[in-house]
Amino acid sequence: GVSLIPKNLEVSDREIEYKCFVNIKEIDIIASHDKMYDVVFISYNELNADKNYLKLLEKIPYAQRINGVKGIHQAHIEAAKLVSTDVFYVVDADALIIDEFKFNYDLSKHEKDVVHVWRSQNPINSLVYGHGGVKLLPRNLTLNMDVTTTDMTTTISKKFKPVNEISNITAFNTDPFNTWKSAFRECVKLASKIIPGQKNDETNKRLDTWCTEFNQQEKYGEWAIKGAIAGRKYGLENTDNIELLKKINNFEWLKEVFDND
Repeated sequence: GVSLIPKNLEVSDREIEYKCFVNIKEIDIIASHDKMYDVVFISYNELNADKNYLKLLEKIPYAQRINGVKGIHQAHIEAAKLVSTDVFYVVDADALIIDEFKFNYDLSKHEKDVVHVWRSQNPINSLVYGHGGVKLLPRNLTLNMDVTTTDMTTTISKKFKPVNEISNITAFNTDPFNTWKSAFRECVKLASKIIPGQKNDETNKRLDTWCTEFNQQEKYGEWAIKGAIAGRKYGLENTDNIELLKKINNFEWLKEVFDND
């Protein structure tokens, strides 16, 4: 809020940081509103991208969009160039934001270099974890990220915080290829244990679910299973080969693998 402080009053750094003053008189008048962090919608040839972006705009009218930038790392760098806030939200093109989710997470100044990832719900196998969830990224670290990593989100910063709240349904099952692609990419990462800080028991359980379970009421579940099984095989075979693992970020290569699978 807005504070009126006597010039000769000694105020500690802690009081300023936490906005909690020892001697205070609160005035029941709204004098300001918090500046919201920028929101960027990132898309690349997803079938429902335009429709999902319009839905996002209904909730967040100031959401911006990066579309058609080749390369996952490069698209996020372009998003960071677009924004003006120190941190910014990223919404994937296949994300359907749930009504209860609010883009109002309040960071302390000590969290401005932390990558935050919310949970998403998988419509195919009902898994709920960070895959496909909304992200809150530090702008400067994103601008200067290492573009050679296999998993971008967990390597932008050394500090990573999963947020135990569902932000969206990750509706990637729009057609056979995009369904297969999402399952393949995720299961390569799970099988190869490439993501820093993974818990083996949790990772193995998620991998098994990807490869065996699907909701028959949802479209293209069989393509998710095919992609998951192929991704698990590729990840296990290339655990120690970073160059081959990085191919999962090349969508043209993924299409070739899909066509030959």
